[in-house]
Amino acid sequence: MFGPGHAGHSVVTDHLGALPLPVGDDGVVIGDDAEGRPQLVGFHRSTPYDVLLIGGLWTAQVLALRAAGTGARVAVETGRPREWTTLSQSAGAGLDCVTLHDVGRVPPMGATVGSPVVVVRDCGMRPPRGRVVSSPWQSVLTLLPYLSPVAPRLMRTSTLVGVQRVSPQEAQQIGRILGLHPTETEALPTLADGVTLWCAGRERHWVMTSATDAESGLLGMPRRMD
Repeated sequence: MFGPGHAGHSVVTDHLGALPLPVGDDGVVIGDDAEGRPQLVGFHRSTPYDVLLIGGLWTAQVLALRAAGTGARVAVETGRPREWTTLSQSAGAGLDCVTLHDVGRVPPMGATVGSPVVVVRDCGMRPPRGRVVSSPWQSVLTLLPYLSPVAPRLMRTSTLVGVQRVSPQEAQQIGRILGLHPTETEALPTLADGVTLWCAGRERHWVMTSATDAESGLLGMPRRMD
């Protein structure tokens, strides 16, 4: 049996602003820009997607929590499971949406369009090459607390790079690799807790990540140092 047929709906470009629903990218809200506009990262993609964050554990945990909130399964590869246990137990209201794994022990996750995966690699300054890599519907977020010998390679191969407060010497090296403007490089050592410079190709976005009440109750307030 066939139901009633309806002609397709169309709208002219000039009328898009009148729609009551937002039209634009979707993804995980990572914070607000300087004008207060929400900034999002689309972790769920049909192509491999690698993200590098040179920053604090707090920001990585907020991103993991928000990714889980979008329906992704989050696998955390970490050498410090105690730092992730509370988040893992609290996320998903008892469901295993955030799982913890020893370094090098993340199993194949079987990511699909209906069950996307975000792998968070919290493996210290020299993370080994992971057995589980980015693939369709499986993104990888690597956390580096500071610049390390592997950071230049990761910065060049990642689609998106986030940088939080670093030393002036680290800022100079990061600026050269990412091609930052001198004013951007000079600002990196002065960033407040929760502020990240996100870089994708030639695009640059300063983003402030603020915790919701639930996030602050679970993770505390934004901080760069752990």
